[in-house]
Amino acid sequence: MSDESTAAGASATLVSLATEAWDWAMMAHPVFASSIGDRRFDDRLSDPTPEATATGLRRLATLLGRAQAVDEHDLAPADAVTRSALIAFIEMEADVLAADHERWAINPLDGPQVELLNIGSFQHVDTPVDGNRMLARWEAMGPWIEQHGRNVVAALQDGLVSPEAPIRRVIAELDDLLARPTVDSPLLGPARVERASWSAAEQERFASALESVVVERIHPAFQRYRDALREMVLPRARSNDRPGLSVIPGGVEAYRRLAHAHTSLDLKPQEIHQIGLAEVARIDAELTDLAGRVLGTADLAAALRRLRDDPALHFATPAQVFETAEAALARANGAIPGWFGTLPQASCQVVEMGPHEASHSTIAYYRQPAADGSRPGEYYLNTTAPETRPRYEAEALAFHEAVPGHHLQIAIAQELAGLPDFRRHAGTTAFIEGWGLYAERLADEMGLYSGELDRIGVASFDGWRACRLVVDTGMHALGWSRQRAITFMLEHTALAANNIENEVDRYISMPGQALAYKLGQLELVRLRTSARAALGADFDVRAFHDRVLGQGALPLATLRNVVDGWLTGQGSRRDTVSDGPGAG
Repeated sequence: MSDESTAAGASATLVSLATEAWDWAMMAHPVFASSIGDRRFDDRLSDPTPEATATGLRRLATLLGRAQAVDEHDLAPADAVTRSALIAFIEMEADVLAADHERWAINPLDGPQVELLNIGSFQHVDTPVDGNRMLARWEAMGPWIEQHGRNVVAALQDGLVSPEAPIRRVIAELDDLLARPTVDSPLLGPARVERASWSAAEQERFASALESVVVERIHPAFQRYRDALREMVLPRARSNDRPGLSVIPGGVEAYRRLAHAHTSLDLKPQEIHQIGLAEVARIDAELTDLAGRVLGTADLAAALRRLRDDPALHFATPAQVFETAEAALARANGAIPGWFGTLPQASCQVVEMGPHEASHSTIAYYRQPAADGSRPGEYYLNTTAPETRPRYEAEALAFHEAVPGHHLQIAIAQELAGLPDFRRHAGTTAFIEGWGLYAERLADEMGLYSGELDRIGVASFDGWRACRLVVDTGMHALGWSRQRAITFMLEHTALAANNIENEVDRYISMPGQALAYKLGQLELVRLRTSARAALGADFDVRAFHDRVLGQGALPLATLRNVVDGWLTGQGSRRDTVSDGPGAG
């Protein structure tokens, strides 16, 4: 067989495998599929049974073996990148499933009391057929909640239970949800939308059916779940002094898998902890220098108290929080052509976080556009308790979540022609969140910040992500208590105390995810520094950014290979120019 035939066969095998792996992922995560505009599974939820987990692990092991069997030496360079990314994608899915954390963990930020209520904000309902598919999904919610509750209770027999703090938060969220009038439920939001193409009878039938399933099935299931948490799970909760995975059966291996899933790296927790401590020390010095110039104090603790407690440095109304975010996004949109050659077609808009999640949620998050162009990227902003929302953090937050951060990276990835779907719509957390953190500093280079006070926010946010390396590993691997994690972050960031408590409970409930930000940012900075050193005066930041963002959210080792290959090509072109006709 010729080399060309071998390469063609290997490429075809890889394409088929990539499609198969992505289709499995969409079937396994149907809500995520709906969020990106894949409407094939709009009538269902994921399967939360232990049997489904076992089946998924077997399927992933088969897919991984087949992907690894494709000889990378038979592939063109572009296909070799896809092979590497596909192996990492399958390993990431397998790591999360094998860790088995989602089966029993109580999550105030992304549990069913939040995730299920958010679906109506992005699922398409254009026709009565779409309405029937949504109704089928809503009818699946009650059984899904019941199964999740059974999983959590059954896990108690294996010594698997969350700490007290996140359980109490979820009980409070469920109390709030069940106390609200049904008519105000986000689950009924789609029934309140007037659709010109529907008849009055169709609209009425849809609204009535949706209300019936919410009242008769979903809310009673949530009530039983709340009661089980309060009566059966909370009494057996781990102490907040022992919040980490390392204290439960199989927890050390689970944390290793989750850390690898989110970072694509094989670093040990102690190594990550030390990286975090070094970064915290570096950023503390930066914060101290900024505080001396801006606040008139060279004492870090005093500066942090001032930043936290001075009402003049905080917002007064939710509208101010929202308007500042919109202004920052508009400013960034005007500046990006000078820093990026490829720009996304999808727009981004600021959206106020709903009351069902805001009080226990983090300060913001981003939701990707629908791939079919029917919904823009959305920067969800928490505007509750505006007096706790610092003005000096608002711009860095917007640049991280929207432009030049998550929206720019994710929307560009979705629009990349010729890449497999898994590379356009999924990827390594460390790349995605690393880019968001990288964008906060990049925005300063772009001249987007209003002044020195906002740069204090940049340093505080960078310190916040460095603290994550310390406290995530501290709690899950080194025996830290919840309070020790909170105290550490109070001492090294200007985040408000309520935000820090929410954040620490997030790290408890989502082990390993918090490691992605700083580790990804550090790799992006290293790559840019290497590229500038290699290319000298020929370094073009627009070309560098296009190369980094032009491949989807790659595993970090694969990204380094891509950038190294690009630099080799750039060097070859320079040599050709210098040795060509007219060279002196």
